[in-house]
Formats: sequence, structure tokens, C-alpha cells
Amino acid sequence: AWQRRQPQPLAGGHRCGRRTSCAGEMRALLSLLVIVASLGRASALRSLPVRALSARPAALRARRTAFPRASPHRSARLPASAMSSAAAGAGQPEGAKPDQGPITQDPLELCDGEDVEEACTLPGGVTVPMSWVRTARIGACFAVWFALNIMYNISNKVCQNAFPMPWTMATVSLAVGVPYVLLLWATGLRKAPKVNPGGWNKLVPIGLFHALGHASAVIALGAGAVSFTHIIKAAEPVFTCVLSYLVLGQTFSLPVYLSLIPIVGGVALASLKELSFTWKALIGAMMSNIAFASRAIYSKRQMTTPVGENLGAANLYGLLTIIALVATVPVALWFEGPLFQAEWAKVCASHGAGWMIQQMLMNGVYFYSYNEVAFYTLSQVAPVTHAVGNTLKRVAIIATSVIVFKNPLSQLSIIGSTIAILGALLYSLAKAKEKTSTSAAAA
Repeated sequence: AWQRRQPQPLAGGHRCGRRTSCAGEMRALLSLLVIVASLGRASALRSLPVRALSARPAALRARRTAFPRASPHRSARLPASAMSSAAAGAGQPEGAKPDQGPITQDPLELCDGEDVEEACTLPGGVTVPMSWVRTARIGACFAVWFALNIMYNISNKVCQNAFPMPWTMATVSLAVGVPYVLLLWATGLRKAPKVNPGGWNKLVPIGLFHALGHASAVIALGAGAVSFTHIIKAAEPVFTCVLSYLVLGQTFSLPVYLSLIPIVGGVALASLKELSFTWKALIGAMMSNIAFASRAIYSKRQMTTPVGENLGAANLYGLLTIIALVATVPVALWFEGPLFQAEWAKVCASHGAGWMIQQMLMNGVYFYSYNEVAFYTLSQVAPVTHAVGNTLKRVAIIATSVIVFKNPLSQLSIIGSTIAILGALLYSLAKAKEKTSTSAAAA
């Protein structure tokens, strides 16, 4: 489907339609940012943050402490439902006690990389070390996570090349995941979250930041090259550090701040000679960085008070998606409602309604699926592996988009993007080391 329509030239900017303008969309983003910032500052309540994805589930840690392994030579088969059961278990609230039911062998426990002496009997009678099984499974999860993330970015750009309606695309990509998570909660496959009466006052501002960050990123993807958008988004740590100091008064170690230098320098070099540069893409990606950094800071600021039960990372993301959808729909109707009929007629004439609907729905599936896989994958690895994985993911997206869309890159742009991405990796590693040192000192 990618080859059915060549991407539009990006040098001339993005067409916004007859009754709206690029400046109008930028003003909408700025207005949303001001409103969200005001809500975040006015709220004195505190809420649970998005918990660290690298932490193991509390119930697993409790079970491993209470029931140590009795034999170094157990063997078991990994069920195909291991990933879904782990994602469902992530909904346990902080400090919750494990269920008092029959004790069963946890597949995550069997695949612990620490148990290099244990063996796993695979179908066919082949016996391999448990560490091999765990490494293979984590590697497969990373591959699926990368693939879904790449597919989301590529399909989003393909859709916007044919149907230049970024607010509509942002709305649809959010809407597709809502029935999925509601079905999980309704059927009991995942424990439904229970939000305290005052908890919504804490979750809504975080959801609004999520809506603004997602919509800004979609606008940037439509206005410029996918590679350029992700080079700019590599600068998110800079905004995180600045906002952490301004809002929380938090400071970091010297290595963390030093790692920001190659990020800023690399992004500046990449932007200087970027052949597909547009101001709209730059502003959209920057505003996405500000929104997502603000979401993280606001969550951290309210980390001391629980907002309900069963609010693990996956369930919390589901709630934020619902809030973001509710916030995005009115904005999409306001800016793109009058243009929708004319633009839809154009894309139907050139590509067909069936093709466009399929592409938009699949884009939403990719978007929610890669987040679900990311939650599970990152919960099984150490912070350093998390940092390396995020860096490799961004490299994979940039490289794939350049190959698919044949975007020309100047030598200076390649050098700058490489420096920026390496800086982002150094930042993540420095933050992980700082967090480990702080935890060790507190213990």
C-alpha cells in the first residue's frame, strides 16, 4: 500500500486547506499547552505516576521471596499466553498483596536470566538453559516492539500524504485502542482499574498532556519527514531536565547535564542542513517534547498518593488514552470538521474509501499495540537495557523511513542526528546510573 502513492514533496511545506492555516493549527497547539499547564499548576492534588517500566511486578517479587526455588533442575514449557498474563498482572496496585490462591509456577520465574543452571525442555525434547529461553523471548519482544513502532510511523506518514488531516489522524489512532482495552476490562482478561472519587482530578491533566503530545507528534509527522521528526524528538531529555528544575526544583548529577550537550548540538546540526526542513514539523516535534516531558513531571510530582486500584502501566495508559480521545475530538471537529468532506472526497477519488479506512484503522492498531508490547518488554529488562532499546528503536525508525520514503539526507544532517541519538543514549545511561546510586544510598 505504501507504493500506491508517492509521498508529496516536503520542501514546499504542508497544505492546510482553504479554510484553515498552518498558523491556526500552531495556535491551537499553543492554546492547548497553556490550558493544560494552567490545570496542572492549579491542581494541588497528587497522583500515582506511570510506574517505572523496568520494575518487576510486585506480586512476582513477593512470591519469589516467600517461595524460593527448591531444585536447580526444574523444567517447564513456556505457554503461549505468557505475554498476555504478564500484561494482565501489571494492573496490581502498589503495595498490593499477591492473590491467596494455589501456588503455580510463573513462566516469568522460569525464564529468569539469573538461573543459568536451570533447564527448559522445549517441544521435541530439546533441553536448553533457561537463560537462553529468556533472552530469546526478550529479543523477540524487542523485535515486535520495534516493528510495530516503525509500522505506526510509516503508516501515519502514508495516510497523511494521501489525507492531510493530522487532527483526524490523531483522533482515530487514539480511538482504535479504546474498544480493545474496554474489552479486556469487561471480560476480566485484565483487572479493571478502580479510580478513587478524587483521582480523576489528578488523571485528567496527565491525559491532556498526553493528548497534546500525541497530536503535536502527528502534526510533525505530516508536515515533515519522519526522520526529521524523530531527530527533534530525541531532544526530549533537555525539556525534562529544564522542567524538572523549574517545576520540582530537582537537579541531576553532572554526567546527566553533560549528556545534554551532544543532544542540543546534534539536533542543531541536523536541523541546519535538513533538506526536508519545515517550521511546522520543527514546532510540532518541539511541542510534543514539551507536552510529554510535562506529563512525566506532573506524574512525578503527584507520586505519593494513590488514585485507585489496578493502575499498573498498561491500565493507566488505557485511562490516559480515553481522556486524550475525549480531549482531541472537539479540537479535530473545530479545525478539520469543515474540511473533512472535501478532503475525504479527494482521497476516495485517488485511493478509494476502503483503502483509506483500512490504513487509518491499522495505524491505530499499530499505535496501541506497540505501547502494549513496550510495557511488557520494558518491565522485563534493566534500566540500561531499556535505554539502549529506546535508542535503537529511534535509529530503526529513522533508517526505515529514509529507505521507504527515499528522503535525501545531507552529510551534516547524518552527523548531527548521530550525535543527538548518542547523546540521548548517554543521558538515559547517566539517569539509570544516578537512580541506581540513589537507591543504593537509601538502602
